[in-house]
Amino acid sequence: MRLRRAAAGVAIGAHYPLPVHLQPPYQEFGAGEGSLPETEAAAREVLSLPMYAELGDEQVAHVAHDAAVTAVGNLVNGKRAHLDGLALDALRFVEADVCDTVRMVGLLADTDIVFHLACLGVRHSIHSPVENHEVNATATLALLARAAGVGRFVHVSSFEVYGTARWAPMTEAHPTYVLTVYGAGKLAGECYARAYHETYGFPTVVVCPFNAYGPRLHHEGDSGKVIPPFLLRVLAGRPLVVFGDGTQTRDFTYVADTARGILLAATAEATVGRTINLGSGCEIAINELARTVLDVVTDGAGAVTHDVPRPGDVLRLYADSTLARELLGFAPQVPLREGLERLAAWYREQGETREALLAQEVLHNWQPAAAAEPARAWAPIASSARACLSTRTSWRATAASSRTT
Repeated sequence: MRLRRAAAGVAIGAHYPLPVHLQPPYQEFGAGEGSLPETEAAAREVLSLPMYAELGDEQVAHVAHDAAVTAVGNLVNGKRAHLDGLALDALRFVEADVCDTVRMVGLLADTDIVFHLACLGVRHSIHSPVENHEVNATATLALLARAAGVGRFVHVSSFEVYGTARWAPMTEAHPTYVLTVYGAGKLAGECYARAYHETYGFPTVVVCPFNAYGPRLHHEGDSGKVIPPFLLRVLAGRPLVVFGDGTQTRDFTYVADTARGILLAATAEATVGRTINLGSGCEIAINELARTVLDVVTDGAGAVTHDVPRPGDVLRLYADSTLARELLGFAPQVPLREGLERLAAWYREQGETREALLAQEVLHNWQPAAAAEPARAWAPIASSARACLSTRTSWRATAASSRTT
């Protein structure tokens, strides 16, 4: 299905049952009168909540070629310059917080497709668990409750809902066993989206990307990922830092491939009510990733050091994207080495030096120091999270001692 602009009016897929929440008194949350065109002809306005930074920006770029897009974010995890650089006439940016329900009602009112990528990250959840849950879970439910008239609601979840692989590759039937509050919040968002489909017939889709990477990927603060600091460090002549023993594995998928998969999930009829994994289908240990980065940038020259394991770290990830291939024709196009070469080239083209970018890195980015000062309402909870982190080591030491006595 190719997105195109449609006539005025709220677009709802007519072949979906009319949910209870689209009927009075829920009309105040954004449903309006007008035609009910088939979804294939309905993509007039697309709302993207791109706080997933690099993935959200890439998603906007893909969709804005075919539809009018409103990108919404509070710029906590993203940068306005990334969207400005897209230079797309059909794109408008609104600075707003996904937790601001009043703003969300107005933005949702004339929207045909919602791409919900708004979130706070996994390391943030370790030092600010309640704030993280409010954004990732509670705000998702609030969006669904106010999304009357939307023709498709695409909830972008995370591999973190699965935890460490019980079997590999990991299908959508893999058990969910979250290790962090972030994973719990993303799983709650999945459940809310699924419940709205099952209860109201609302056209939701859940997509689960595995380790997207590419231009605009975070390296800074508590949003920092593994590949950006690896590349920036080797470009700056510094040693790469691996947390733990480096045997933990990931399934890295280039961001353009992931964004294309999300768009396909938003436009294919067979995806409604489904959960769909998006991964490369290639598993790599972090130690091997470090060697690959060194090989790509310096022909293997450079040092690798090891640091403490990160709390709540998933130990094995390996996606089975068979369902995405069958329903969407999804097939990743960019292998890891080529993607790393592209990202290294992108960093070289940036105006800031590698040293300036690395100055924004927080090595132990799960610690409270990685975050901005919490809002007053979250301060007591953030203080409690700090206490939990400070005693984590002694808890483990006590538990280990009790097992040996």
